[in-house]
Amino acid sequence: MNASWLARPLPRAAGTAVLASVLAVTASIVVAASSDAASGSLDLSRSGKLFPGRAAVGALFTTRRGRLAWHFCTASVVHSPGGDLLITAAHCLSGHKLPIEFVPGYSRGKAPFGTWRVTRIFRDRAWTATRDADDDVAFLSVRRGRGAARLESVTGAERLGTGWAARELVQVIGYPDAASRPVICQNWTTRFGARGMRFDCGGYPDGTSGGPFLAHVSRSTGRGSVIGVIGGYERGGDSPEVSYSTTFGSSVRDLYRQATDGS
Repeated sequence: MNASWLARPLPRAAGTAVLASVLAVTASIVVAASSDAASGSLDLSRSGKLFPGRAAVGALFTTRRGRLAWHFCTASVVHSPGGDLLITAAHCLSGHKLPIEFVPGYSRGKAPFGTWRVTRIFRDRAWTATRDADDDVAFLSVRRGRGAARLESVTGAERLGTGWAARELVQVIGYPDAASRPVICQNWTTRFGARGMRFDCGGYPDGTSGGPFLAHVSRSTGRGSVIGVIGGYERGGDSPEVSYSTTFGSSVRDLYRQATDGS
C-alpha cells in the first residue's frame, strides 16, 4: 500500500478488516461486456463487475501541478438548463479543495470525453451545519474552457429523479479507488429508515461514494433517472457489500434549483 493512498481521506469508513475485505472483493471482480451494460440485460444482483464505463458517469480527481493525481469519488452528469451540472455525495468534498477535475467515462487511465474542472460546489445548509446523513448530496458546476461545448452535449445526462419509492430496481455505478474502471451492479433497493435506501451488492469499496442509483435505464443509451447516490448512512456504507443513499425529495429539488440558478 503506497503512502499517498493511505493519506487520502476515505469516503467510506474502512478499518483493517474492512480494508482486507475491500482488496479481496476488488481482486475477484470480473469484467462485464459493455454491450450487456448498455442493453440493460444485466444479471449482477450478487456482485458488481468492472466494465468499460458510461459517458455520463465519471471519476472525480484531485490535481497536482496542474495534472490529474488520483480519483477519490464518483459523480454523474445530471440534466440542467446550462448543461454543466454533476451530482455526487456531499461527504466526497470533505477534505478536498478546488481544483477538482471530473473525468466522464474514465477507463483504463483514459479520458475519452476530456476533463472538466469543478467551478462551484452546492451543498444543503443542513449538511454544512450538522453533516446530517439525510442531506449527503451535492451538485457541482463544471467547465472545460472558454468557448468549449457544454458537458451535457458531449456526454448526455441522467435525469434527476425525486419523490421515487424506496424500493426500485436500479443500476449502481462507482469507481473503486484501486481500479481504473468502474463497477456496475443491478438489484432492488430496500427502505432504510425514514429517508434512506439500502442497496445490497458486493464490490463497492472506497471511491464508489457518489455513484448514482439509476432507475428506468434506457436499453439504447444506458442512461436513466438518478434517484440516489452512494452516501448517507455511514457515508455510503462501511463494507463493500452494502451501500446506502438518502431518498431524493424536496430538499434535493431545492438544492438543484439553487445550483441551476447559480445562487
